[in-house]
Amino acid sequence: MDRNLLGKIVISGTLECLTGLHIGASKENMEIGAIDSPVVRDPATREPYIPGSSLKGKMRALLEKALSITKRRDIGTPNNPVRIHVCDDADDALKCEVCRVFGSTGRDGRKNFPARLMIRDLYLTRDSVSKLSDIDTGLQYTEWKFENAIDRVTSAANPRQIERVPRGAEFEFELIYNVEDNNHLETDLKNIKLALDLLELDSLGGHGSRGYGKVKINDLETKAITIDDLKTKSDGNPHEVSLEQIEEIKKLFAAAKNGSHHESLSV
Repeated sequence: MDRNLLGKIVISGTLECLTGLHIGASKENMEIGAIDSPVVRDPATREPYIPGSSLKGKMRALLEKALSITKRRDIGTPNNPVRIHVCDDADDALKCEVCRVFGSTGRDGRKNFPARLMIRDLYLTRDSVSKLSDIDTGLQYTEWKFENAIDRVTSAANPRQIERVPRGAEFEFELIYNVEDNNHLETDLKNIKLALDLLELDSLGGHGSRGYGKVKINDLETKAITIDDLKTKSDGNPHEVSLEQIEEIKKLFAAAKNGSHHESLSV
């Protein structure tokens, strides 16, 4: 299967925590005393961050449900089953609105389909680092959340402490979509936008049903860069667009595919 690259679409902005956020890490790798459930941190700076895999997995799961896809494969282990939709080969993935964007792993020796969408790890903005450095919670950049599970028969308490990134923290995010086929561009971009919209109505990370992980995406920017731009200009000359400008974006990459240089987009 030939996979040509017509260019890149870069979607960036900030992700704001409207409630406390918990994306967990292994206790064995953390030095946080008696806390039961620590958050994942950058080992160099000790700042909490959001792994790109967490955001990508949540967006994929929401899109699967929105598109009413029910065929799923167990990619886990006998003791820990993980059922998600994954096409069995690259030809099927190319026709699938979920796997075409998020990728698929071939089954029984069949070909993988690498994802068209890349999601980078999300790190705290410098302003958030400064603000979180000033809070007095007993933890660095984060807060304790104390919870209790009560036995319905004996009324015995089972307390636990969960570490969270506090409300108001902001993370920088960047999504990069590979433009490989102009015929898929409209559907793929609309599905990416749908997944982001659904994320704001759902939750990110753990314990969403208990109020954790409500987020908002701010300052959304979209830039389109063709291969022709990258060949002729050192900075790629990105075109400022929006995810709603589907027809204009398609014209840009159609011109790139035909070998003609498209100077600008009307915004």
